[in-house]
Amino acid sequence: MTHTFGDDFISLNQKSCIPCRGGVPPLTKSEIAPLIQQIHSDWSLIEEHHIERNVKFDNFVQALKFVNDAGAICEEEGHHADFELSWGLVKIKIWTHKIDGLTESDFILASKIDDIEG
Repeated sequence: MTHTFGDDFISLNQKSCIPCRGGVPPLTKSEIAPLIQQIHSDWSLIEEHHIERNVKFDNFVQALKFVNDAGAICEEEGHHADFELSWGLVKIKIWTHKIDGLTESDFILASKIDDIEG
């Protein structure tokens, strides 16, 4: 969850994803609420299971570049999104597969992917 200490605020994109080894419950709706407010408004919460977003581009080359840039972030974070690539459109889905639900790391990854759009 987001930590606030006095005036200090650590934004999601300044955190790192933490590998999930399982054995922890997925976030609840009340735990998800403050996290989803910190990512791009185009992200949708799907059945409290995953978040997804469609990002539009002018052509296939731009969409492919976005997927490659986002993929590099996934590798750096050790946490991987699912991507669907088509002409001018990328669909992103994020959740923690190990627990089949959402963790804070999913929102951290979404925030970092949001940053590459410019």
